[in-house]
Amino acid sequence: MRVLRTSSLRVLDDRDRDAVHALLDADPVGNVFVSSRLRAAGLDPARLGAEVWGYSERGTLAALCYSGANLVPVNAGPAALRHFADHARWQGRRCSSIVGPVDAVADLWARLGPFWGPARAIRSRQPVLELVEPPEVEPDPLVRRVRVNEVGTLLPACVAMFTEEVGVPPDSGDGGALYRARVEELVRTGRAFARIEDGRVVFKAEIGAVTPFACQVQGVWVHPDLRGRGHSVAGMAAVVRAALAEIAPRVTLYVNDYNTAARAAYRRVGFREVGAVRSVLF
Repeated sequence: MRVLRTSSLRVLDDRDRDAVHALLDADPVGNVFVSSRLRAAGLDPARLGAEVWGYSERGTLAALCYSGANLVPVNAGPAALRHFADHARWQGRRCSSIVGPVDAVADLWARLGPFWGPARAIRSRQPVLELVEPPEVEPDPLVRRVRVNEVGTLLPACVAMFTEEVGVPPDSGDGGALYRARVEELVRTGRAFARIEDGRVVFKAEIGAVTPFACQVQGVWVHPDLRGRGHSVAGMAAVVRAALAEIAPRVTLYVNDYNTAARAAYRRVGFREVGAVRSVLF
């Protein structure tokens, strides 16, 4: 294992798997993204396309930091955050965002901001929502899994959603090859849902992260010409019903606190708030 700049911090690998998953599984909703990535690819940085930094106290793994396209602290208190920030600053920014618990990300950004700033945007509080029971409204019967031959129909809606949500298009760097591959993967694995009428996506959402304990919905989008007609409520109900029946026992997502329409729709479906994250976008 490659030792970092302090003996309390090191890059983890597959030999640390049990300790890592024990830490992640203590909060299966909050850690669903990192847990999903590690369950799919393991801890080897070459295979994962990222590093996982481990912080130990008295010889026991106490906190993690996923360092890839996103920088994500896990179970990190002040001492761990100080070490993570020191190493991130020494390494240089490689991520496009910092995402995690509100206080942890605030601490990291206070330390990294003078070196990595300015941020393009900061989402100070994004409520984390969870649903473990069937939805409280009738699902849209026309929402279904997207077929492999419909990727070309789905992709423009995915690009529009990403651009609207993040503020920059996902295909500006490599012409969209990596983003298209990700969309294709979600379709191929049965984790992309949509209502498609006459070649137009009316509603769509994907299950972006999956563990045995939880799954995370992402990319919820309704065609701009069709908003305000209840498509998001009935569409999400359909996605949640399928997810609970076939994917994981908890369905989770996070939403911008200022997006009152989306928050109202999720409440109607039956989601309840169980936490909050903060995002720093570059």
